[in-house]
Amino acid sequence: MSDCLFCAMVAGETGTVGVYDDDVVFAFLDHRPVFKGHVLVVPKTHVVTLLDLHDVGPYFERVQAVTRAVMAGLDAKGSFVALNNVVSQSVAHLHTHVVPRNPKDGLRGFFWPRTTYASDEEAREYAAKISAQMS
Repeated sequence: MSDCLFCAMVAGETGTVGVYDDDVVFAFLDHRPVFKGHVLVVPKTHVVTLLDLHDVGPYFERVQAVTRAVMAGLDAKGSFVALNNVVSQSVAHLHTHVVPRNPKDGLRGFFWPRTTYASDEEAREYAAKISAQMS
């Protein structure tokens, strides 16, 4: 879709910091991460909700691989993996949040604090750590 931000990211039309890219998904750093290393995984085909996704298995295999890479690349003890359908969905394109977690990291319930990267270089460093685990 020409007016979809995530479709533009998939097409390489934005300055998004990518983490993983194949024929099924594009994964990239969230520009307002809950914690540094927060990744969004989107299907390359434009679908709005999980209910619209026809081939669920390959999508979630990639979400699982990205989750593993986030944890290993950032030495995170756990993860928070979530998606919204319509309500609280900031972009009308299916996306799954993969957030690195550690004990006592301050995340409580659904009150998601947001942070920023100190620089584009720092964001690229986080992306490189995660990408290196995707082989």
